[in-house]
Amino acid sequence: MPDGLRLSLAFRLALREMRGGLRGFYIFLACIALGTAAIAGVNSLSQSITGSIASQGQGLLAGDMRFELNNRMASESERAFIDSLGDVSVSVGLRSMARLPDGSNQALVELKAVDGAYPLYGALESEPKTPLKDMLATSGDRHKALAAPLLLERLGLAVGDELLLGKARIIIAGTIVTEPDALSDGFGFAPRLLVSSDTLAASGLVQTGSLVEYAYKVKVSDPTSVPARVSQAQEKFPQAGWSIRTSRNAAPSLTANITRFSQFLTLVGLTALIVGGVGVANAVRAYLDSKRGVIAAFKCLGAPGSLITTIYLTQILMIAAIGIVIGLALGMLIPYVAAQFLAGMLPVSTDFALYPSALGLAALFGILTALAFAFLPLGHARNVPATALFREQSFERQAWPRWPYIVATVGCLVALAGLAVFTAYDRTISLTFLGAIAFSFVVLRGVSIVVALLARRAPRVRSPALRLAIGNIHRPGALTPSVVLSLGLGLALLVTLALIDGNLRRELTGNLPERAPNFFFVDIQGSEIEGFRNLLQQNLPDGKIIEVPMLRGRILAFNGQDVSKMKVPPAGQWVLRGDRGITYAKNKPENSSLSEGEWWSGNYSGKPLVSFSAQEAGELGLKLGDTVTVNVLGRNITAKIANFRRVEWESLSINFVMVFSPNTFAGAPHAWLATVIDPKATAQAEATTLRAVTNTYPTITSVRVKDALDIVNELVGQLATAIRAAAAVALVASVLVLAGALAAGNRARVHDAVILKTLGATRRTLIRAFCYEYAILGLSTAVFALFAGGVAAWFVVSQIMTLPSRFLPDVAIATIAIALVVTVGIGLAGTWRVLGQKAAPVLREL
Repeated sequence: MPDGLRLSLAFRLALREMRGGLRGFYIFLACIALGTAAIAGVNSLSQSITGSIASQGQGLLAGDMRFELNNRMASESERAFIDSLGDVSVSVGLRSMARLPDGSNQALVELKAVDGAYPLYGALESEPKTPLKDMLATSGDRHKALAAPLLLERLGLAVGDELLLGKARIIIAGTIVTEPDALSDGFGFAPRLLVSSDTLAASGLVQTGSLVEYAYKVKVSDPTSVPARVSQAQEKFPQAGWSIRTSRNAAPSLTANITRFSQFLTLVGLTALIVGGVGVANAVRAYLDSKRGVIAAFKCLGAPGSLITTIYLTQILMIAAIGIVIGLALGMLIPYVAAQFLAGMLPVSTDFALYPSALGLAALFGILTALAFAFLPLGHARNVPATALFREQSFERQAWPRWPYIVATVGCLVALAGLAVFTAYDRTISLTFLGAIAFSFVVLRGVSIVVALLARRAPRVRSPALRLAIGNIHRPGALTPSVVLSLGLGLALLVTLALIDGNLRRELTGNLPERAPNFFFVDIQGSEIEGFRNLLQQNLPDGKIIEVPMLRGRILAFNGQDVSKMKVPPAGQWVLRGDRGITYAKNKPENSSLSEGEWWSGNYSGKPLVSFSAQEAGELGLKLGDTVTVNVLGRNITAKIANFRRVEWESLSINFVMVFSPNTFAGAPHAWLATVIDPKATAQAEATTLRAVTNTYPTITSVRVKDALDIVNELVGQLATAIRAAAAVALVASVLVLAGALAAGNRARVHDAVILKTLGATRRTLIRAFCYEYAILGLSTAVFALFAGGVAAWFVVSQIMTLPSRFLPDVAIATIAIALVVTVGIGLAGTWRVLGQKAAPVLREL
C-alpha cells in the first residue's frame, strides 16, 4: 500500500474510532495539559517581567546611562566627561539611622539624596501630590523629606512630624507612593527616606570611608549612541572603577534572579510533565488494551502492523494536541493573573499579552513527552495476535516491542533532555536535575521489584483480605510498578522542598539568631572607634566586640584579563557584580581556616597579597599564584593570591571574600566595621544599646541582625509559597498518573473481582483487600520519598547553601499521611466500579 494511501486510510479510521468521544483519554489530557500549562505559564511570566524591565528601562534607570561610583565622587575630569554626554542628575545612596527628636526610638533607613534634576525619566509619586522640589525644599536649618509609609509606621510618626538624621533635623513632608528607579537601586533592607542634596550635606553623614554610592544618571539626545558612549568611557577612564549601566540593562540583578527562579519552576513543571508522561503511557496502554478486539479484527481483515500503528499514533497525536492547546490556554492566563498581584512589586504589565517563544517551548515539551511515553504501548499494540478477537480475556505477559519503537522512545527522551538543557540558564543544574530524574526512575523501578519480592516471600497470614492484598502486590500484571512510580517522584519532590523550607526557617528563626552577632555597626570613623568601644562595653559588658577596617572595591581583572569579557559560571557571578567589601589583616580572620597556601607574616612588606574565599575561588576557577585586580577609591591595585580560606558565611560574623595584606592599603582612608556578640543580651538591653549608639554617634549606622533576619524570613516565606505551589503541580500530576494506572489495570481487576465473587468473596472482603494493598504500596512509596527527598534536601542545604541540615520528623509524618490518603482514597475511587461489576458478562467472555 502506498504511503499516501496508508496515511489517508489511517486518518479516516482514526477519526471514525474517535466518534465515541475521548473516553479513556481524560487522564492523558489532564497530564499533558497540566505540565504544558506550568511550563508555558512560568516562562510567559518570566518574559513578561524581563520584557517590561527592558521596555521601561529609561524609567527604571531614571536615565539612559548610569555611572555608579562607591565611596568617592567623580573627579573633575570624570564629571566633565559625564556632563558632556547630556543632562545629568546626581543621587547619593547610603544606609543611616533616623531617630526621634527625644531619642526614644530609631530605625535604619535607606537614605537617598537627589538634586533638582531628578528624575530625568519617569515620575516620583507622593502623597500629598506636590512638586518634588517643594517637598524636599530647604530653608535655613529647616529640611524636608519624603518617607516610605513603613518608616512612619515603625517610628509612630505622621506627615508633619520631625525626626533627626545625623546632625540635621528634618520634617516629614509626605510619603512615597512610587519611586521610578527603586528597582535599579537594588533591594533594600530598610524603608526609603528621600532628601535633597543640601539636606545630606547638613546631616554630616558623608565622611571619610563612609559606605556611600554615587549615581550619575544621564539623559542623552541620541539613545542610539549609548553603546559607543559606554565604550568611550571605559577607554578614556580605565581606572575609574565605575559601574556603567544603560537603560537596556536597568536592573541586572533582578533580571538574573527572575531568570534563575523561572528556570527552577520550569524544571518543576518539567517534572510534572515527565511524571505525567507515565500517566500518558498508562492511558495509552489502557485505551489500546480496550481496543484489543478491534486491533485483532483489523489483522484478520489483512491490515498490516504499520497501518495499525499509524491509526493509533494519529489518535494519540490528536489527543495530545488537544491537551497541549488546553495547557497553552491556561499558560497564557497565568501571567495576566499573576500581574494583578505583582504589579506593585515588579515592573510587570497588567495588559493581556502573548509570548510565542514561551508557548512554543511548552508545546514542544508537551509533544515530545506524549511521543516518548506512547511509542512503547504502541509497539505492544502492534503485537496483539489475531486470536485475541476470540479470546478477549487473554492476559499473556507482554514482551518488548520491536526495535524501531524502542529507538523512537529513546530518541524522544534524548530530544526532551536536550531541549531542557539547551533552554536552561544554568546547564549544570539542568543536567543534574535530569540525571536525578533518570536515577529516580531506575530506583523506583527497583523499589517496586523489592516490594513485590518481599510480598512474594511474606509468611502466610490468616486474614483472607490481607492474604489477597499481598498476592495482588506480586502477581503478574500487578499495579505495584505503576503506583510506586506515579507517587514516588511527586512525593520525593514534595519532601525535598518541604525539608529545604523547614531547614531554612529553622536556621532563620532558631539556630542562626543564636549564633549570629547582635548588631553590625558600619561607618565608624577612626576618631570614634575608642569611644564607641567603651560605649558598647558599658551597655553590653559581656559582649564580644570585633572590629575590622572596611573598604569597598570592584574586581576588574583576573591575571590581567577583564572579568567583563570572561565567561563566569552563574554560581560565581555575584562576586563580580558591583563592589565588594574588602579589608586587610595581619592575622587570619576568625570563623575561617586555611584550605590551601600560607598566611603572610605580621611584618610583611612586599608586593600586595590577597587571601581569597575557597568556595568562591573554585567557582571562578582561580588557583594559588593568580592575580586579582581591584579598583579601590579610583585606583587599580593588583595582588597575588597567597592562600584560600574556608569561610563560615552561615555564622553571619564579619567575613570577606578578599582579605589583603596590611601593606596593600597603607595610608588609604577608610572607616571601620564592628560587631558585638552577646547571646545572653535581652531585648531591652539591645534596645538600650541601640539608642545609646545612635544618640551618641548619629553618623554610625546600626543594623540589628534579628530585624534583618525577619525581613529575610518574610522573603523566604514568599518564595516558599511559590515553591509549594509548583510542588503541588507535580503532586497533582502524580495523582493523575495513579488514577491512570488504576484505569489501565481495570480490565484485570474486573476479571479478578468477578472470579472471587463467584467463589464466595463478599464486597467487604474485596474492599478490605484493596485497602490493605494500597496502604502497603503507599507506605512503601512514602519510605522511598522520605529517603530520596531527605538526601536531596541535605545536598541542597548543606552542600549548596552551606547550612546545617537535619531531618524533620513532622515532614516525615505528613508525607506518610499524604501517601496513604492518596493511594487508598484514589485506589478505592478507581476500583469502586469494579466491585459492582456484574459477573455474567465477564464469565461469558472466558
